[in-house]
Amino acid sequence: MSEEFDVVVVGSVNADLVVGVERRPAPGETVLGSDLAVHPGGVGGNQAAAAARLGGRVGILARVGDDGHGEFLRAALADAGVRLDHLLVTPGPSGVALITVGPDGDNSIIVSPGANARLAPDDVTAARGMISSAAVVSLQLETPVPTVLAAARAAADAGARVVLNLSPPAVVPDELLALCDPLVVNEHEAAFLLGRGGGERPEAPSAMAEALLERGPRSVVITLGGDGALTADASGAVTVAAPKVEVVDTTGAGDAFTAALCLRLARGDALDEAARYAARVGAAAVRKPGAQSSYPAAEDELPL
Repeated sequence: MSEEFDVVVVGSVNADLVVGVERRPAPGETVLGSDLAVHPGGVGGNQAAAAARLGGRVGILARVGDDGHGEFLRAALADAGVRLDHLLVTPGPSGVALITVGPDGDNSIIVSPGANARLAPDDVTAARGMISSAAVVSLQLETPVPTVLAAARAAADAGARVVLNLSPPAVVPDELLALCDPLVVNEHEAAFLLGRGGGERPEAPSAMAEALLERGPRSVVITLGGDGALTADASGAVTVAAPKVEVVDTTGAGDAFTAALCLRLARGDALDEAARYAARVGAAAVRKPGAQSSYPAAEDELPL
């Protein structure tokens, strides 16, 4: 493939089924919610759409089902400007995310992988031309880990920068971590990878970043929600502030952050500079409902 890409995303594409609730139900309890809203989503789809809306040259390797959700997701990605040469169709259902959004804008998500679970290393082999033409290859964990590892290897072999968003958190091989530059995690994902368990923040983000670097990645970004992010590599750690905005819906905001980070890294920004821009994009995304529908375009003014 002769076309060059800023970012190639290898990952999941889901239909987000979203219901607003005043409070989440306890076990065995039923609560009433808002009308059901259906949005294009999936960690991979969100990142691809966000990077393309920001003006990036973006391709995606993913699978959708041969159902109505699959058609809907393909149309949404095309509308965002994502190249779909390797958006593959699998017999059966597309991936679906069941999302409840509380009055504070925070969300809880259950994902049914559907076609995403069938994205295979052979698909990576077939897409090597696209992967080798990318400056940055963005990976996540809503697709099988062997496929993610195959994509990371292909990207590294081609000289592309590998970005792994450890979402949802899962055990990954050390080889995969060693290829990451950066590894992107939120505090819960960082704690999982470090074996710290749940609960409140176990230690300062800078200490967590140092411990994560010892696991092998070349650099680390820890996202801190409304508090911004922390970047770390061999030269040290940098704290990046996030703009203060009114939060409507946090769904997909982390994906917007990672997409913007990847795009700016592809264009040559230093890690902390890319993270500063990404924090502004993430803040813009929480001001509107939905995931992809909330993402800013290149010409939009971002919060400061």
